[in-house]
Amino acid sequence: MTDLTAHFSRIPFLATAVNPTVTRLAGLTNTNYLVRDGSSQYVLRVPGTGTSEYIDRHNERVAARSAAAAGVNAELLFFDPSDGLMVTRFVAGASTMTPERFGNIGSVSRAGRAFRQLHDTATPFANDFKLFTMIDDYKALLTKKIATLPNGYDAAHQLAAGARQVLEQNPVRLKPSHCDPLCENFLDAGDRMYIVDYEYSGNNDPMWDLGDLSVEGGFTAVQDAALLSAYFGGDAPADQAARMVIYKAMCDLLWTLWGVIQHANANPVDNFWVYASNRFRRCQALMGSHEFTNAINVLERL
Repeated sequence: MTDLTAHFSRIPFLATAVNPTVTRLAGLTNTNYLVRDGSSQYVLRVPGTGTSEYIDRHNERVAARSAAAAGVNAELLFFDPSDGLMVTRFVAGASTMTPERFGNIGSVSRAGRAFRQLHDTATPFANDFKLFTMIDDYKALLTKKIATLPNGYDAAHQLAAGARQVLEQNPVRLKPSHCDPLCENFLDAGDRMYIVDYEYSGNNDPMWDLGDLSVEGGFTAVQDAALLSAYFGGDAPADQAARMVIYKAMCDLLWTLWGVIQHANANPVDNFWVYASNRFRRCQALMGSHEFTNAINVLERL
């Protein structure tokens, strides 16, 4: 409790709390706490060291508020954009999702419908999620840090340039998107799914969210089909399913670089070199598959 006093003092409704109880929660780059004050329960997010290098907290605040107003994010109670200190309402009775819990097709479908609600009803976010600009920026940051990339990265980067070209030749309307759908960012309340943590969010091609969740959850073809069906309310258009496949590879490429940044920053939460290496191997495997080639061909034929 002592080390949180300075944070509590910045939050009006916690600064006056009497004997609140605090429980540490999971988190990769930030530190999260469940705070109980009488009958009220909150989640306090303390931003991690170095996150300001690649996260715009002003943009995050806009997105978090918009998603909450759309009924997808947990209620936002406090946000300081100077550093990202944030408090949301704790969603009681909800299960934090994992790849294993997404083995329930009902949960997959609820996630698909939550994505559609976010994309269609949230007001536009303050920024666009520019995938390939982010890849270039992360790469430049790693060059500045003199960091080592996984073997074979340059070849994968060239393949990504081809994917970029076909995506840009067939543009879609950008919509408010989460952009970092880790399984743990989903809270399943049984009748609905919440999506939390909008650090990397922006207006984006909606199929990014579906492709990224598929990768994070290790989805099978059956799960992918359920996600698409719930999102579209029926069969998915072939070009949209193709975009989802391409983004499955691109998200692994992007988060490979993110993982190397965490490694270079000596983030102690996980072995981020192993994380980055595993993501890169998966990216290489998909890029070398018939599924990826077919997805490129579908968009080229449009």
